[in-house]
Amino acid sequence: MNFQGTQEYVATDELSVAVNAAIRLERPLLVKGEPGTGKTMLAFQVAKGLGKRLITWHVKSTTTAQQGLYEYDAVARLRDSQLGRPVDDIEAYIKKGKLWEAFESEEQVVLLIDEIDKADIEFPNDLLQELDRMEFYCYELDRTVFARRRPIVIITSNNEKELPDAFLRRCFFHYIAFPDPETMNKIVETHFPGLPETLLKNALAKFYEVRNMPGLKKRPSTSELIDWIKLLVYDRSSAEELAQWQAGKGLPPYLGALLKNEQDVRLMERVANKPKFR
Repeated sequence: MNFQGTQEYVATDELSVAVNAAIRLERPLLVKGEPGTGKTMLAFQVAKGLGKRLITWHVKSTTTAQQGLYEYDAVARLRDSQLGRPVDDIEAYIKKGKLWEAFESEEQVVLLIDEIDKADIEFPNDLLQELDRMEFYCYELDRTVFARRRPIVIITSNNEKELPDAFLRRCFFHYIAFPDPETMNKIVETHFPGLPETLLKNALAKFYEVRNMPGLKKRPSTSELIDWIKLLVYDRSSAEELAQWQAGKGLPPYLGALLKNEQDVRLMERVANKPKFR
């Protein structure tokens, strides 16, 4: 069982090695990288490439580790008791979390824990035993829930906060570097097969020119490039604007797809209007 990418997802050799190493070690794969490098999409494509079901747990700032296991609705049980309803079936008041769902699956699944660094600093530590031993105890039912098949766990982080050392020791780590032009060319071709070579070449050249512009607050990512090219393909008249920009005149068409704050737009305008000396 090896992951080599899919028709929709270009995986570098290093990324494929990381995925397969984590699977062989039976450890979570911790993936970092700047936004737009395909961290979340990786889990979707690993599941697709290996023919497995994907379970996604999107972490928020208010998410607790307990929610990934289960939540017991004691208030609903008390209310039913006051109304004279039968409350002996405690399991009816337990909402299973994503980890429980992954553990009880008859077939091996891919479990995505997305943006783990958004939660409280203790969140990763609270999952150490569950991810390491693949089990947890449910006090309300007085039983231990074991993983029937160890899931393939993929964890993403945007580096918003440092993760605990004890948690990192239990993971296989990979940093997804921003794609170089050659890799990006392959990525774009998976989204736009048959794209005219001139348009692809000019768009990529200008995309990296914008991305590498000194002083940029937020550099455009892969997803923004895909959106931009989609607009260029949709509006063929923009090809003329792109050609003019290529010649050093004016601004690129659909600039709002690439730059997402006014500071960067103003910077782009100043660069475009700067006198050219020969």
